[in-house]
Amino acid sequence: MLTSSNGTSQHGWPGQDYIPSSKAFLPTPMNLAGWITAAVFTADLMIRVGLSVRVIMRRLPVGATMAWLVIVLLFPFGGAIIYLLIGELRLGNRRAERAARLHGPYQAWLNDLRQRALIDWETLSPDCRSLAHLTEAAVGIPALPSNRVQLMGDWREVFRHLIADIDDAKRTCHMVFYIWHLGGMADQVVQALIRAAGRGVTCRVLIDYVGSRGFLKSNLARQLLEAKVQLHAALPGGLFRIPFARFDLRMHRKIVVIDGRVAYTGSQNMVDPRHFKQDAGVGQWIDAMIRIEGPAVESLAITFLEDWALETGASLESLEESGDVHPLTPRGNTAIQIVPSGPAMPGDAMKRVLLAAIYAAKRKLILTTPYFVPDEVMLTALISAAQRGVEVILVVPARVDSFLVRYASGAFKGDLVEVGVQVMLFHGGLLHTKSVTVDDEISLFGSLNLDPRSLHLNFEITAAIYDANFTRRLRELQWTYITSSTTLDLDSWLARPAIRRLGENAARLLGPLL
Repeated sequence: MLTSSNGTSQHGWPGQDYIPSSKAFLPTPMNLAGWITAAVFTADLMIRVGLSVRVIMRRLPVGATMAWLVIVLLFPFGGAIIYLLIGELRLGNRRAERAARLHGPYQAWLNDLRQRALIDWETLSPDCRSLAHLTEAAVGIPALPSNRVQLMGDWREVFRHLIADIDDAKRTCHMVFYIWHLGGMADQVVQALIRAAGRGVTCRVLIDYVGSRGFLKSNLARQLLEAKVQLHAALPGGLFRIPFARFDLRMHRKIVVIDGRVAYTGSQNMVDPRHFKQDAGVGQWIDAMIRIEGPAVESLAITFLEDWALETGASLESLEESGDVHPLTPRGNTAIQIVPSGPAMPGDAMKRVLLAAIYAAKRKLILTTPYFVPDEVMLTALISAAQRGVEVILVVPARVDSFLVRYASGAFKGDLVEVGVQVMLFHGGLLHTKSVTVDDEISLFGSLNLDPRSLHLNFEITAAIYDANFTRRLRELQWTYITSSTTLDLDSWLARPAIRRLGENAARLLGPLL
């Protein structure tokens, strides 16, 4: 109690203690704002620290880790939202449960397949055997001998063979594509599927929800369903799914398996180039596919069935019974190893395969890709190949349909040219073929781009082909691209405007996140 010398309180109430009014404890507008500010600051700090610890403990590649730390720490709340949207590889609880159920049957199939992987490696170079063993260790699928493979670099040829094979189908026709686009010969494939379903053929079509959204809403899609074709959208999106599954994971594979006897894979979507992205200013898309007969068809067949089971919930055992998955008789002399990749696979499996192929090159390495955004490890591998005397040629489109990729890619090309890599800019359209040829016997061919999205986020398919004749044919196709290209000149690259260099270097920082 505060009193004066005469016993009177300082507030003039003799002999009484001072009891403050309850209003003294009510927050004023000024101190309420202070409390809110402190709470927001504390929440933001805790989120930043917590997510930073999470990013560090995930042990991502150093470039990706640093990029995420910059985003999380630099942008209040916004960085956290961006990370929660696209920073984690969330496949969804339902998909994870289905994957767990499929593990046993899938492993049983792999064990049986390994017993039939009888390749005479003595007839091939030691590099073929080494790469095949590394690939099997990474993804579990062995190389299979005695295949016949046809390379098709003309989209019309692809459609003609595909429609003919569908019309010959007796039991099953299975397809998975990222993009199915209306118009031209793609519509003829729809009619072929309807005819096949009318004959009693089981037709299953899996297409990406985002890449094929227009087709899924079309009248042709309704016709397929009415004809009893099983049409399903892979990796559906939507705002309500964002808390449970990452929305930008995509089914980027291109696979066709007919009667379990013939299969297709490569880079071509189910699109007629004359009707696709004509307003993008990049020209027609240029693609290639392979048609396979022989034991490797089984690997593509089971890859499709696993994708179908994960998306639809069907059991793998029931699908195998009706899916024409069975050992096939030899049809040729080519060893092929099917390499599925994606966020559900062991970490960086396809990246290890690609790097091993680059380091195996001793004389010549040619790569074609529409989207080139390498990480530091891949960039080092390409530079090392050039510096040890390997002739390295990278063929990319002169113009691409992605603004960020265009700038991020530009920042790397000069680094390669400086060490002797020939960077060729293709002017005949958007070169979409994804291929790698190593010396004279190894080819990688499929849907995989040389960018972080393909290596980490997309579900992709690649065929590793160990055969001198096929590698020669693929290299001839690659040379047709080279003859329609111009060489990137180092002097002109160095002389580009400063504002462009700034934009490219800024985009390069986002490379690990593209």
